Amino acid sequence: MQDHVPFSSQEYWILLAVLAVSRGADFLSTWVATPNLVLEGNPIAKRLGWRWGLLVNGLVCAVLACWPVAAIVVATASILVAARNFQSAWLMRSLGEHNYRDWHVERVQETRISVYLFCLAANTLLTAAVGGAVMFFSEGRLVLFAIGMGIVAYAVAVAFYTLLGIYRLRRTGRLTDTTHHASFS
Repeated sequence: MQDHVPFSSQEYWILLAVLAVSRGADFLSTWVATPNLVLEGNPIAKRLGWRWGLLVNGLVCAVLACWPVAAIVVATASILVAARNFQSAWLMRSLGEHNYRDWHVERVQETRISVYLFCLAANTLLTAAVGGAVMFFSEGRLVLFAIGMGIVAYAVAVAFYTLLGIYRLRRTGRLTDTTHHASFS
């Protein structure tokens, strides 16, 4: 696999289609989960909104399709994000965005922060380990290496945006160091 493909070549169009499908799945899963972007963890995506987000993502896909490794990394991470979104989208939709957010914050508040962070670390490190193993055993095959990188990128994104959410809760005073399960009734 080349490190760069010519614009408008057959490989370019294939990579563009892969990116469009994977980013489209991410967009669709986000829309199903949070049509008003109340639950969107990425502050840039939230600020851009749907129209500008679609335009920016279209441009990013058009550019990234020239670089196969980058395109496969982004496509892999996007598919994994979409899968994660769809996992809970039904619950977010049934409760409503605001109610789901409040319910989720209450669950975090009732859990020791050390347990929450341990589980986050375990989740993301185990996922990254799978990606690292794919990279390690790719034997120079760039597609496999890029898929492994995409898995690692997904794990990093989950850790980053989850920690960003926890930081925001702490900053607003909705989460403290003493957060733990306090009600026994």
